[in-house]
Amino acid sequence: MSACVRSVPTPDVPPPPVEPSKVIAQIQDWEDRRSLGDGELPRLATSAPEAAVRVRALRALARIQDVETLEAVLVGLTAPEKAVRDEAAFAAGELAQSWEPLPDDVRAALTEALVRAESTEADGWVRITLLEALGKLATPGAVEVLTARLSPASGPWSEAAATALGVAARKAGAAAVANIPLERVRALLNPRLRSEVNVAGAYLLAASKRPDAVDALRSCLANAHPDVMALCVKGLGDVGGPRDTMGLNLMLGDPTPRVSAEAARALAKLAAKCEAGSPCEPLLALEGQAHLAMQVAEGKAAKGHVLLAVAQQGLPLQGRPVLSRLRRALAEADLAAVSEEAHADLAWLDCRFAAAMDRQQGALEQVRQCGYGRVPEARWLALGLHEVAQSKGQPAGAAFAVPYLDHVSPIVRGAALDALSERPVPEAMAPIRALIGGGDAVVAGLAASAAGKLKDAEALTAVQALADRVPKEPDLAEAVAGALVALQGQAAEPRLREWLNHPHANVRRVAAESLTALTGAPVRSARVELPPETYRPPAASPGTTLTLRTRKGDIKVLLDPEAPLTGGNLAALAKQGYFRGVTFHRVVPDFVAQGGDPRGDGEGGPGYSIRCEMTRRPYARGTVGMALSGKDTGGSQFFFTHSPQPHLDGRYTAFGEVVQGMDVVDALLEGTVIDDVIVGTRAP
Repeated sequence: MSACVRSVPTPDVPPPPVEPSKVIAQIQDWEDRRSLGDGELPRLATSAPEAAVRVRALRALARIQDVETLEAVLVGLTAPEKAVRDEAAFAAGELAQSWEPLPDDVRAALTEALVRAESTEADGWVRITLLEALGKLATPGAVEVLTARLSPASGPWSEAAATALGVAARKAGAAAVANIPLERVRALLNPRLRSEVNVAGAYLLAASKRPDAVDALRSCLANAHPDVMALCVKGLGDVGGPRDTMGLNLMLGDPTPRVSAEAARALAKLAAKCEAGSPCEPLLALEGQAHLAMQVAEGKAAKGHVLLAVAQQGLPLQGRPVLSRLRRALAEADLAAVSEEAHADLAWLDCRFAAAMDRQQGALEQVRQCGYGRVPEARWLALGLHEVAQSKGQPAGAAFAVPYLDHVSPIVRGAALDALSERPVPEAMAPIRALIGGGDAVVAGLAASAAGKLKDAEALTAVQALADRVPKEPDLAEAVAGALVALQGQAAEPRLREWLNHPHANVRRVAAESLTALTGAPVRSARVELPPETYRPPAASPGTTLTLRTRKGDIKVLLDPEAPLTGGNLAALAKQGYFRGVTFHRVVPDFVAQGGDPRGDGEGGPGYSIRCEMTRRPYARGTVGMALSGKDTGGSQFFFTHSPQPHLDGRYTAFGEVVQGMDVVDALLEGTVIDDVIVGTRAP
């Protein structure tokens, strides 16, 4: 009977449609695994019937940042739906600022496509996204278009164009925007225009660092908007002179912490331009801020930002009496401090000033008596080592750091290694060699890097053994790659080429950059798809909040549903009590306050990394972002922004905003302790 069966061809029937929600869930999986789904993801970005699916696919391509997807992104720029065009423009901007430099032909293709799309785009919001992407690209063609959109100042594109040009200057250097007609920028600072336009103009003016813009910077100090004032003050610090002291001195008294701190930093910069032996007005102005120590003692921690900015910037040797006077004021204020938190703030500030004084003379002296016994030894020693290593008066080598290579604290050993990497000395070779095989990965990597700087051929065996650990400890890659290139030269190429296919994106980036330097020819890594079992944190549900409890008050953060895994990662760590007792280890006034590192030196994390989830959220004042050391290297460190920082947009995952307690963010100082982080839900 089987011989009688005929094969009947089946009609070409298309498969049944898949629910868009299921497709989007699949896209989420591909995105987190850094997979293109065997080409299905780019196909969905260009051909999916539903615009929502194409938008979600383009967001995934933006986060994956693979030049192979360029064509799919460019197709999206011409889609009939404005939501698709807008997402494609964002994806183009993300490609433009890939952690690995783009090939010249890709940069040219992106420039041509974005310029063409911007010239024909009818929707205002999409056009703004295109201008933002051009700023991230920062090619001459992109700058030309952005410059044309600056005028008229009251036009619909001037704000976006000015901000984008500021971003271009931050990325490609001030020379990239040096030929912009200054009158176009000055026109944006007219107080009769919207304040957002004024801020954008001030941002561009500060980023361009043009000596011929001094008068414009001086005039905009009278603007009532704090961000405009802070940006113009910052610009004067870069291109102004001692004659600007009077105007900056007035800004020191501004009630907004970021404005007064920026004025202090600018005066510290201008002090370096004073002639030795002559009266220095910027120093006199800074010495007059000694009264702020008593305000910190009274619990007004935000006033400490002025003092912190001075200590971080440092002063020339001529300013040593000023640093000494401010330290005395801190010590006197400590006697009257109203709380343990105020005592702690004064102690940490004292160590900052002590380290600044040690940097002046190139020796660890003042930090040995800093902090009134309240700052842990490891923290003041590490701070002192870092500062002394930057001393301009320091002899060629950092021999002072050698005794600290066997310190019990890994933070101190790491700081000593950093100093010796900056200023190597032969007597450090043997003790550095011994640290390369240690159990602390951060110290081992820094030791390998220092051995490379010392050209210590005897360290090669230990460095190669450390390189064997990179597959399981990817954070070692950057330090080890530099050491291999320094000690092996061309012989390091085979191992580095193996790393081009490592699962961790940052290892691949490091390998590509090292091979480019080694061979003299551009090298790019391949995209590597992560296995399905790769760790991903639980997603945070919409409305999730994190409340940081500190002795200065609470800070409530509303997580962004556009970055559910990033927010979910911190929420999961918080539920484990991970952040209890962790400090804000880095506070840069008018920039960021960064915490979440249990080590306390900026090198720590939870022992794993998560993938970046770039969002459309701009870095405005109070935005919460993920600290990174490269692509997909997020862990537990996060930061709050004190002011708008457009150059961070799309570069670091922005995953939330401060909804309560911004005054507490302004009061954070180095050493402020996080008592706990509470996970909650915002009331509807």
